Amino acid sequence: MDLNLQAKPARASELSDACNPVGAAEAEVIAKSLYSICGSATRFETEKDDTFLLDGADRGKFVLKIAHPSERLEELDFQVALLRHIEGRAPDLPIPRAHRDVEGADLPIVTTSSGERRVVRLITFLSGTPLDRTTSTVAQRERIGEVLAKLRHSLADFSHPADNRTLAWDVTHLLDLADLLDFIPAGGKRAWTVRALERFAEIKPQLDLCRRQVLHNDFNTSNLVVDHDSPQFLTGVIDFGDAVRTAIAVDVSTALMNQMPRTFDHTSRRDLFDEPRDILRGYLRHAELTDEELRLIPFLAQARLAVRALLTCWRAELFPENSRYILRNTEAGWAHLEWFNSMSAAQISNLLTREEP
Repeated sequence: MDLNLQAKPARASELSDACNPVGAAEAEVIAKSLYSICGSATRFETEKDDTFLLDGADRGKFVLKIAHPSERLEELDFQVALLRHIEGRAPDLPIPRAHRDVEGADLPIVTTSSGERRVVRLITFLSGTPLDRTTSTVAQRERIGEVLAKLRHSLADFSHPADNRTLAWDVTHLLDLADLLDFIPAGGKRAWTVRALERFAEIKPQLDLCRRQVLHNDFNTSNLVVDHDSPQFLTGVIDFGDAVRTAIAVDVSTALMNQMPRTFDHTSRRDLFDEPRDILRGYLRHAELTDEELRLIPFLAQARLAVRALLTCWRAELFPENSRYILRNTEAGWAHLEWFNSMSAAQISNLLTREEP
């Protein structure tokens, strides 16, 4: 199939802007000045923000986020408002709480030592182990699906002037990333990625008719904090930086794709959705999906793999010093794209709708 696409810049330009990093010592000064918290700051690896674990001793632990200069103030306000909305609608959901500074501001602005104006946020730290560093059982994955469904319901009536932003990581804009194909290694990897774009182009008219609302849009295993000793297992859902108004099917497909195995043996596994189906089973206990959404979700999982491949391969060349972090999940995705490429469209569309044995 000929994509017949015009290469046009998606809202990925924000991912290409460099900035001067803020060090831990400066972050501690900012925390004391804005929040009267004296503590030690430890940097987290992140895509573009300067983010720190702030240990305030008897004040507790927090996450201090110093936004990238390219971040728009209205979009950061959207994230704060979203957290407050969830807190009001579903206070039992394990999400961070946003804190105001000593002047009562949600989003104070500082000028860093390098002369950049940066927006600052302080949120609660949720203790536990990121799921990408541990394992999960069937029942625990079902619990994750239940939380995803409850999060969807808590956001059903939420709106904000910035919620309809165009986000590069929103799968609905995959075709806008076609101009990044040259950053994918030539050969099989590029062919599998092109095939994912072609299939997405085929199903996009149906996707455009699907239900939409504000959603987390990044339910990946590094954003899920767990505790094997807790009966709830999932003790934290973090990083609402990719939240956006998008298709419900996109949100679910992203969660399912991120539960696919990091190592994949074509000869010993039935298919890539063995573990993801556990997420879906829990999700469907609390939220319904239409037959059309269930048919589209596997295609959208394939599309999310392509989004990740395109953005990470591109950004790894832009920021080689951070390439290890940027590409941390990309390698596993090649086998996943190859598997999708080996299947017909009919086989893919039936992955979640057929009767399981």
